[in-house]
Amino acid sequence: MPRTLARTALAAALLLPLATACGGSGDKSDDARRRTTLTVLAAASLTDVFKEAKAVYEKEHPGTKVNFSFAGSQELAAQVRQGAPADALVTADTKTMDGLAQQTNAPTTIAKNRLTIATAPGNPQKVQGLSDLSRSGLKVVLAAPEVPAGRYSKKVLDQQHVDVKPVSQEPSVRAVLSKVTLGEADVGIVYVTDATAAKGKVATVAVPDAQNAVAAYPAATLKGSKHTEESAEFVKWLSSSEAQKLLREAGFQQP
Repeated sequence: MPRTLARTALAAALLLPLATACGGSGDKSDDARRRTTLTVLAAASLTDVFKEAKAVYEKEHPGTKVNFSFAGSQELAAQVRQGAPADALVTADTKTMDGLAQQTNAPTTIAKNRLTIATAPGNPQKVQGLSDLSRSGLKVVLAAPEVPAGRYSKKVLDQQHVDVKPVSQEPSVRAVLSKVTLGEADVGIVYVTDATAAKGKVATVAVPDAQNAVAAYPAATLKGSKHTEESAEFVKWLSSSEAQKLLREAGFQQP
């Protein structure tokens, strides 16, 4: 009898670590399931402020990680149409978002922006306004017409009857900014927020409100998202006082 009890106790002792290990594995799996990674497609002009927003949001929502993919809005739209795995979309214009009504849920405008003229530091070409951009010999770079910033730029130039022959048309507003900061162009039309982010690397010439265009930034969850609740929470947070404070500090206007 004592020998039988000894064998039973030994068997129980051997099984206890196995049971504990199995229980630990289950807990770890539950934790993993509670952690969600969101993929957010965002307009290039949001790059800097959204990097700040990522840190704040992840701290407030420890179960969620946010990965951003930045590009021109037209590139983001192409990715959505091609079925790229993503959870939310933020564009730099309502036209692009409206064209994706079949792939997105109802959008919310989270911010607005305006255009400015970016020049080399010190404005060596002495550009004073939009009319100067038609000057012979001035190297002007614009965003391509299919890019929201390019469409806005064309609109304001056409309204002022300014004929500009750009040396290049770029796939995003950040690419325009890069051309100016690298000295590959004398001037470019960018958003106020882009110039703010490049403080010290460019000078700016303001475009009067009466001549300017207002860019609206709608955000929406994607119908193909596998994380519907989490993506909806993130899009909702973009309208929160904390997110709006970050956007205003980056130079964006209230929606």
